[in-house]
Amino acid sequence: MNKRIITLGEIMLRLSTPGHDRFINTQSYEVNYGGAEANVAVSLAFWGLSAAHVTSFPDHEIGKAAVNTLRFSGVDTSFIRFNEGRMGVYFVENGAMQRSSKIIYDRFDSAFAQVNVKDFNWEKIFEGADWFHWTGITPAISQSAADLCKAAVQAASRLGVKISADINYRRNLWQYGKGPMDIMPELIKPSHLIIAGLTDFENCMGITETDYLQACEKAKSMCPSLKYVSTTHRDSISASENELNGVLWNVESLLESKTYEMTHIVDRIGGGDAYMAGLIYGLLHLDDQNALDFAIAASVLKHSIPGDANFVSIDEVNQLVEGKNVGKLLR
Repeated sequence: MNKRIITLGEIMLRLSTPGHDRFINTQSYEVNYGGAEANVAVSLAFWGLSAAHVTSFPDHEIGKAAVNTLRFSGVDTSFIRFNEGRMGVYFVENGAMQRSSKIIYDRFDSAFAQVNVKDFNWEKIFEGADWFHWTGITPAISQSAADLCKAAVQAASRLGVKISADINYRRNLWQYGKGPMDIMPELIKPSHLIIAGLTDFENCMGITETDYLQACEKAKSMCPSLKYVSTTHRDSISASENELNGVLWNVESLLESKTYEMTHIVDRIGGGDAYMAGLIYGLLHLDDQNALDFAIAASVLKHSIPGDANFVSIDEVNQLVEGKNVGKLLR
C-alpha cells in the first residue's frame, strides 16, 4: 500500500534575480513558489508517494497560482484554505565564486501568519496517513501558526502517525512575544525523527552538549518516541563550491554518509528539504544506512536544480549513490 505523508507550513512567492544578477541592478525577477515543508511534499509526490500539504493562502490569483504549482507537482491540495492577509515573499540573489548568495524576506502579516486553527480538521487530514512532517519555521511565524502546529502534532501523536521535525532554528523569525523554548520542546517531544544541529538543540531544546552523540542521547531522554536524529555537515569553500555529508543516529550508532564535492552549484536553496524528503522516503523503504545514503544523494542533486523543489527521480538518486552515470550525457 502506498505510503501517505502530510506536511504543514507556509509557502512563499520566491523572486530570484536572473542568473547571477545582483539585487541592486536587476531589471527582472524569476518567479517560483517554495516553502521548507512543501518542498518535502513535492519530492515525495515526485517519487510516487501520496503527499498532501496543509497551508493557507490569500484569496487572490497569486495564492491560487501557488496552489496550482503544488498540483502540477502531484501534491494533494484539498486541505489548503484561503483567508485574509498577504502572500509572503522572499527575494534571492544567487552568489558565485567568493560572493555569497543573499536572501531578503518580506513575510510579515501573511495569510499563513493569520491562519485560523478551527479551519482545519486534523482527524480528517490524517485519515490513512503514515507520516507527518513539520519544521521549526511554522511555530516561529506567529501565535496562530504555533497553535496550528501544536494541534497538528497532538493529533498526529494521538492517531499513531509518525512525526518528523526539522527543528530549523531561525532567530529572526521569533518576533511575536514567545521564544523557541516556550513552544518547541513540547512540539518536538512526540517526534519519531528530528533534524537538528548543535545550535538547534541548544536554542529549541535547551541541550547544551557540544558532542553530537551526547546531544542525541539527551534528546532521546526528552522524547520517548524518538528513533532517529540526523543532520548535515557543509563545508562552504565558496558560493559555487561546497562539500556535503550527513549523519544519522539510530539510537544504537551514529551512521555517516560519504562526502560529496559540489563544484558548480546552481541553487542550494531547498537542499536541506531534499535531504529531509530523502530520509523520510528512505526510512519508509530502506535500511538505515541506505536511507542516509539516499537522502544525502538527493540533497546533492538538488544543488544542480534552480528553484526550491527537487525534481529528480528515484533512479537518478540511486545512480548517484551507486556512482553510475555521474555527469554523463544520457541519450
